[in-house]
Amino acid sequence: MSLFKFRALDSQGVAQSGTLQAIDQAAAVAVLHQRGWLLLHIETASGPLLRQARGQLKGAALVSFTQQLATLLGAGQPLERALNLLLKQARHPQVRALIERIRDQVKAGKPLSAALEEEGGTFSPLYLSMVRAGEAGGALEGTLRQLSDYLERSQLLRGEVINALIYPAFLVVGVLGSLALLLAYVVPQFVPIFQDLGVPIPLITQVILALGEFLGAYGLVVLAGLSISGWVLAARLRDPLRRERYDRHLLGIRVIGPLLQRVQAARLARTLGTLLSNGVALLPALVIARQVCSNRALQAQVALAAQRVKGGGTLADAFGRQPLLPELALHMIEVGEQAGELDSMLLKVADIFDVEAKRAIERLLAAMVPTLTVVMAVLVAVIMLAIMLPLMSLTSHI
Repeated sequence: MSLFKFRALDSQGVAQSGTLQAIDQAAAVAVLHQRGWLLLHIETASGPLLRQARGQLKGAALVSFTQQLATLLGAGQPLERALNLLLKQARHPQVRALIERIRDQVKAGKPLSAALEEEGGTFSPLYLSMVRAGEAGGALEGTLRQLSDYLERSQLLRGEVINALIYPAFLVVGVLGSLALLLAYVVPQFVPIFQDLGVPIPLITQVILALGEFLGAYGLVVLAGLSISGWVLAARLRDPLRRERYDRHLLGIRVIGPLLQRVQAARLARTLGTLLSNGVALLPALVIARQVCSNRALQAQVALAAQRVKGGGTLADAFGRQPLLPELALHMIEVGEQAGELDSMLLKVADIFDVEAKRAIERLLAAMVPTLTVVMAVLVAVIMLAIMLPLMSLTSHI
């Protein structure tokens, strides 16, 4: 499929312009003629424009698109007319182009899921599978509402975490910057002073002065070394096996591990529960849910669980072989399978761990801020004490 830019006059003589996706230029012209428009100009859109036109419905924009489409369908509007209304409301040219391509595909007789799939990576496999299931079950409007709720929850959790981390991040940068400034520029100024005084220098002062001189002379080298080490570590983690071992180790860390388990359990359970409740079979749901797991160790476990379920095993048993999820989640999945209500039980698991993860993050951040403040105060006090001790020794000898 190619993207074409056009200018035309509609049946009322009003000028229209935009983009159109078609197999070739002749097909694009035929589509415009079917609309009853008089074509004035048409040309192939450039590669960069095509890349920019895709992938624009992300985050809040995707949530808004899904909610509005569900609302219009719930109000009894046909799908093509609902897309036309969304097209009129769109303000961003690239979003308008994307919605217009979807509308044209639907107008040509394709189902919405096929039209969305034509947009490449703009819509995730989760999104496409749920829309496809909604179409098959004749409940597209309800499926879109569930999908918008899922996307909104994910956006909300992501936003809360980012907002909560802003202040600690600034605090860490402030602490490290202040200490670097003190050690690299302020402390070395006292070295010649103490040498001229000829007073005995305590060990703590000697250590601080040596550290300050070292950072003053080799600070940029240390910074470059840390940057290179970070780059090397990131390059090593591109190896799937190393990344899996690293992510598995993260889940075992005393404080961070349980929090990561709750976050990953909530995301995985909500994805699986949402897919199952919309008629997607368990095996395809596991394949899709694996892609939403950011932890590679958990991804590997979901893939292994899919194989065991395919062989006739239960989901709870498959996840319980190498437990990376919280024990409560495993018990609730087992109960859901036994009761034949796995989808609703997974959604309950997601609700529980969403709340627990949010509380754990709040507690962690509430402890982190005063801890960083105390650490900074202690380090500054140690540096100031190391500077003041020789001066106090000098006054005692006067």
